[in-house]
Order: sequence, then C-alpha cells, then structure tokens
Amino acid sequence: MTITTQTPAGGIPAVTWTDPKRRLWLLGLVIPLLPFMAWGLVGLTGLGIFWWTGPLLVFGLIPLLDRAGGLDLSNPPVEAEAQLEADHYYRWCTYLFLPLQLASFVVGGWLVTRGGLSWVDSLGLTVTVGFVAGIGIANAHELGHKKERSERRLARVVLAQSAYGHFYVEHNRGHHARVATPEDPASARLGETFWEFLPRSVIGSLRSAWGLEANRLRNQDRRVFSHHNDVLTAWSMTVVLALAMIAAFGIGVLPYLVIQAVLGFCLLEIVNYVEHYGLLRQRTDNGRYERCRPEHSWNSNHVASNVLLYHLERHSDHHAHPTRRYQMLRHFDDSPQLPTGYAGMIALAAVPPVWRRVMDPKVLDHFDGDVTRANIQPRCRDRYLARYPAERRVAEQD
Repeated sequence: MTITTQTPAGGIPAVTWTDPKRRLWLLGLVIPLLPFMAWGLVGLTGLGIFWWTGPLLVFGLIPLLDRAGGLDLSNPPVEAEAQLEADHYYRWCTYLFLPLQLASFVVGGWLVTRGGLSWVDSLGLTVTVGFVAGIGIANAHELGHKKERSERRLARVVLAQSAYGHFYVEHNRGHHARVATPEDPASARLGETFWEFLPRSVIGSLRSAWGLEANRLRNQDRRVFSHHNDVLTAWSMTVVLALAMIAAFGIGVLPYLVIQAVLGFCLLEIVNYVEHYGLLRQRTDNGRYERCRPEHSWNSNHVASNVLLYHLERHSDHHAHPTRRYQMLRHFDDSPQLPTGYAGMIALAAVPPVWRRVMDPKVLDHFDGDVTRANIQPRCRDRYLARYPAERRVAEQD
C-alpha cells in the first residue's frame, strides 16, 4: 500500500509512504502450518527430528533470521494512520491464523492417536502444536484489544486451545492497569528467575481475572456464575474443544491436549517475563504510580520475530495505545531495547544465570545505576543493594 497525503493550502508538502512490511505480515501464517510442515518433512526425509519443527524454528532459525534481518527503527507517518487502520488486508492476516491454527490442532490430535508414531515422535509433534498454541496467543493478544466485538470473540476462540481464556480479562483490565509495578503478577522483578515467575504469574493472573470479572458482574447486579462471565465463557470454549477432540479420537488424546496447552501458556508467560523484567513505574507525590510510558517496557525491533508476532515486540507503544493495530505500532528512542528478538530472549530466560548476566546490567543501566528505582524481587533486595550501594550509585551518576 502506497499512501500519499494531500498538501494543505500553504502547508506541509505531501508525503508518499509505502509499508515495507506489508507482504511480510503474511509470513505469520507460517506458524499454524508448522505441524503440516513437520508431517511433510518427515514423509519426504524419513527423519523423525522434523516432528520437532516448532522448537527447531523458534530456537534455531528465527534467532538467525533476527540477526540477519537486523533492526527496523522506522515508523509509519502520522498522516498514514487513518488509511492503515481502514485497510482490512492487515486484519485478514490475523483472521486467517485462526482456521489454520484449529486445523493444525485437530490434525495433530489425529496423528498422535492413529498409531504409527513412537512416543518420541508423538511428543515432538505435540510440542510443535504447543508452540503454535503459544505463538497463537500473540494473535489473540492483537484481536483481544480491539473495539470490534467480533475480534474480541475471535481472541477467546484462539485462547481455547491453550486453556488460557482468562488471559483475555486479566491482560486487558489487570495487566495494563498495573504493569511495571510489584502488584502486577505478569511483571517480572529484578533477580526473579523465570521458574519463580511462572507459578506466580499463572496463579496470580488467574486469581486477578476471576476477581476482576466477579467485581464487574456484581457492579452490574448480575450473577457471577452466569453466561455473562467472560472467564467462564472462555473456559467453556476449552471444555467444548477438548470434549470434541475426545469424542473424535478417544481418551488417548488427553495427554496431547494437556501437554500442548501447558506448553502454549508457558510460552506466553516467558514472553511476559521478558517484556517488563525489572522495570518499575515510580510513585508520584499523591502516592499513585506514574503513567505508563515507553521506558516501562522492553522493546525489540528485530524484523523476523516482529513479523511473526504481529509487532508484539514494539511493546512500549502497545501499552501507550492498546487499541492501536499492529501495523501502526511505533518505535520509541527512549524505550529500553532487548539485545535480540523474543525467540532468543526466551532461550536466555530459561537459563537464569545466563539471563542475569545479560539482563541485570541492562536494567541497572536503564536506571542510571540506581537499583532502588527497579522492581526488585523482595528476597533479592538486600543482595542488590549491597552490590550497588548508594555511594557507588551516586558516583556512577556523576
């Protein structure tokens, strides 16, 4: 799409701009095709390793593509935003993900229950389907923030596969209100490992989603246990989907359903861990937290992983403008930058010593060496304060 703005009388000259990523967004549809690709590659080569195409792509190929593709710091001109918003091509890039995701989920269940696969091959295929579920949550994230009711409903359908429908409630009404504060279960703290963060975020987000929805319904004088409850309706989609799979393929499909769902929401949570690690909104004079700004989210402008995740890595602008569509999300110079895209950061986060070696210095640099301004894991506070005493912080600032 090429956009040419009109020149106002005596005003700024016209601007001609072409979206350089327009056709690249279709590459996001490669993700739900991974189980089909795995099946085909195994058939062509006879090599069972290709049942593990999901992790091979995420931890092998995508980081290499991020490195080769480099960074894209460009932003669409403000004058182009209205036309970008109105262009339904970008919406169809996300809409088409859903039928492909459901098809791969069903075919995966059929393949693991029909017989003929070893348990290692079945596990590899299940993990690949789980990667589709987890990366698909980025699509649900995009759809769930939109004003159109149809798109919000599609988001809950996407989340049904990973049994994480309550994310729709907690992320929009909980995380966005409390992001980069100790009260947010989905904001990781400095010194907190991913393996500590995972249960805190999973349990805390579930509790928060239920509390938020229960309060909303009570304020409307409606029953909490009713079809008006967005958490219950989202979970019911998972139950219906699971029962349909069991009816089609037998009770033997149950391990497949559980493993791919758990892996799917764990991938979501490790991305949550990366997005706000150690970042903290400061309190103002009235005791409230300052407004969320670009410096409260870690960003990455690596092309490959951003295309596959619908610009999820431009996270600062997303928190500033939650309803802004992915094709319009902008880079901010003052947002802290990750050393690589999410695929590489996920691998780092899984190994806490490596993660701390890479990310702790970045958090401290972001706060000009003043560790007291970071969101610190309570059990680690004394250790960080001892490592970076006030005298050293003042010296570093000077």
